[in-house]
Amino acid sequence: MTTFLIGILILVIGGALYGKFCEKIFGPDDRVTPAIAMADGVDYVSMPKWKNSLINLLNIAGTGPIIGPIQGILFGPIAFITIPIGCVLGGAMHDYFSGMISMRNEGAQMPKLIGKYLGGKIHSVYNIVVWFLMLLVGVVFVYTPGDIVVSELIKQKTSIDNPTVWIVYGSIFFYYLIATLFPIDQIIGRIYPIFGAILVFSSLGIFGGVILDGGKNLQNFNFGLLNQYPGGKTPIIPIFFITVACGILSGFHATQTTLISRTVTHEKEGRTTFFNMMLVEGFIAMAWAAGALVLFNRGLDMETGAVLVIGKVSREFLGNIGGFFAILGVVVLPITSGDTAFRGLRLMLAERFNIDQKPYNKRLAITAGIFIPAMLILYYAKSSPTGFTTLWRYFAFTNQGIATFALSMETVYLYVHGKKYLIALLPGMFYTFVVTSYILHAKIGLNLDSLLGIPDSYMYSYLVAGIVVVLYGFATMKHARAKKDDGLDLEEFDTKANKKA
Repeated sequence: MTTFLIGILILVIGGALYGKFCEKIFGPDDRVTPAIAMADGVDYVSMPKWKNSLINLLNIAGTGPIIGPIQGILFGPIAFITIPIGCVLGGAMHDYFSGMISMRNEGAQMPKLIGKYLGGKIHSVYNIVVWFLMLLVGVVFVYTPGDIVVSELIKQKTSIDNPTVWIVYGSIFFYYLIATLFPIDQIIGRIYPIFGAILVFSSLGIFGGVILDGGKNLQNFNFGLLNQYPGGKTPIIPIFFITVACGILSGFHATQTTLISRTVTHEKEGRTTFFNMMLVEGFIAMAWAAGALVLFNRGLDMETGAVLVIGKVSREFLGNIGGFFAILGVVVLPITSGDTAFRGLRLMLAERFNIDQKPYNKRLAITAGIFIPAMLILYYAKSSPTGFTTLWRYFAFTNQGIATFALSMETVYLYVHGKKYLIALLPGMFYTFVVTSYILHAKIGLNLDSLLGIPDSYMYSYLVAGIVVVLYGFATMKHARAKKDDGLDLEEFDTKANKKA
């Protein structure tokens, strides 16, 4: 219990102090924001801080901060330290600067920011990767909630030949269509706050249940048990960080904070809307990880699937009503990330090809171009025995890889503005090591160590990843210095919106 409470203190106190530090570095002021200066009634729409905050929380909090930590807690109580530290120093910082830099750039989506601060070549690579990620997020978050509805609520088999499965999938796609096309305040802005409240209160209930347990089934971190993962051959780096993902740092978040940057009416709201909402996600991750660990120590089989653990944790700490809300949450959470993933992809494509999004027919054309390949990928995932597993693994890796691009962009921005850039560069280098060593070693990647005769070792993968980290840091700083020496017009986008106002 002590380790868990220390982690909570790190998250709350450390988050408050570091959030204030990041805010001081960025320096929000009273300039007119894009939501006001560029209001279009569709994507640039002024909304109150409380609503922006809850919407951003639901955008970033899919099933990641629940399923990831449930799996990550198999490494032992070390998760109670790594999750809050990573969330504060990495995830919350990443989300804050992504949203704020976007706000200073007319609410530009992440690909445009990458193009401005990292250059055209990296921009081209990033576009392809992030479009693929957003498409995968949308598909994955049709598949998982759809199957849960069919199996847990309708009580039918989720086989490909069951018509009910495709009716449910179609219903979710139809909702995505509406949420993607309609103005953000008419659909997302109205229903997300309700879902956000359900998510927060459920997590608070589990947290209370863990505290009332008194620590009897919540052991403390022990350096002698650094890696408690079943079998003992799964290293914390990189597997733990890839597994927990959204509870610590997620590249997907940067695509969502830039979406909300178009609805924030005052820059000083950014700390609450972006930084603090990631802290809330970290708390959600901590609560569910603790609840899972309590049940594992009470005898629950560690091989139990994460979705089943969600139901067991909820019923244990919240009763039958809590069990109902658990299923509701598991269904709602991925849907509330999937719809904004498709919406974000629409905005990225429109921004890349300069397609005006006010006319309804143009929004519909782009949306159709997104949904057709999404449906094909969904059909493949459903028809192949290993299709979904493969897609999910690539999704997890790509999600973390995308974050390294955003952290590099943030480093360049901070450097050319004469600010403390190491707060973004160091997390970027760490996660470059994580994603590189993972894809080098994994069977779905290069399978490097196995090819070289040491399948149970990460030696060669770590070595190559270390070299890549040095190159990442060198290239980022070289680019930052070049941008500053070239006299990048720092105020070009910062003042443009104010001139329009």
